[in-house]
Amino acid sequence: MRYMADIDIRKLPEPISYRDKILLIGSCFTEHIGNALEASGFSVLQNPHGILFDPASVCKSLVSYIENRQYNEADLFQLNEVWTSWDHHSRFSHIDATEALKMVNASQNKAHHFLKDATWIIVTLGSSFSYRLTNFATSLSPGEGSGVANCHRAPAKWFNKHLMEIDEIVSLLDNCYHRLLQFNPKLNIIFTVSPVRHLRDGVVENNRSKARLIEAVHHMVNKFDRLYYFPAYELVIDVLRDYRFYDIDLAHPNYMATEFVLEKFSASCIDEPSQSLMQELKKITIAKNHKAFQPATQAHKQFLLDHLEKVKALQAKYPFLDLSKELNYFSQW
Repeated sequence: MRYMADIDIRKLPEPISYRDKILLIGSCFTEHIGNALEASGFSVLQNPHGILFDPASVCKSLVSYIENRQYNEADLFQLNEVWTSWDHHSRFSHIDATEALKMVNASQNKAHHFLKDATWIIVTLGSSFSYRLTNFATSLSPGEGSGVANCHRAPAKWFNKHLMEIDEIVSLLDNCYHRLLQFNPKLNIIFTVSPVRHLRDGVVENNRSKARLIEAVHHMVNKFDRLYYFPAYELVIDVLRDYRFYDIDLAHPNYMATEFVLEKFSASCIDEPSQSLMQELKKITIAKNHKAFQPATQAHKQFLLDHLEKVKALQAKYPFLDLSKELNYFSQW
């Protein structure tokens, strides 16, 4: 008896390997994939603007990395004693405008140089809803009608909520795609739609929002080469389709669900040699996270020494890996 619907996930024609550099951008679900890749030793850069949800914010951010846009104080606004950028997540906010700009521009510069050499971008879109400044916020840059990536808990009257049309999303993605390929012809792009349910928008509205993202992304994938779709949304909504796979808020997929999606991602998007290496590195990570009750014992020192030799062997075999943290940790004996 079958208890799950199957999804035929095609393997990438040239899957991701450890020699690739991967930029991840988009919703919070992006970071589940990014954290897993980073923990496995891949060269990744995650969300240089912080978490982003709508296509307009994602595309604007990617173009800013291409241009290596440097922000100035006129691009910030002050709310509740904190200086903030409408284009960035609140992790870039600071009570000192100079410090906020320093964080923003350092991230911009890092993203520009990383994107220049990247071979993959993983874009996770979360919502078709975008927020635009009203005349109540006209004294704040960038002015009325401008889209924002994050509302920063500002008063609701400062924003108009806009459900983007499919053609509007396609136009943004199309333009961004061509800008990216002009900047770095080696790029490949994987699109995903976040399975996180935006229940604050309403169940019906959330489904409308996700449907527009899915349609726009498939339009792009069917139109251009080197664009791919990974069905993270469908794996949670249509394969798992049970609230036991959600967190207590009934909106975010839980650990079991994200691990299920990551297994499918590895099988379809990462080449087999890299999958084997991921398993070896996973054993090293488990050993590194092991908490010794008696770290001064000879047995623990031998444990560290044995794993130090294993890490050295991996580093010699795969010189492109950065295992400096592991080498330092297992050298403490």
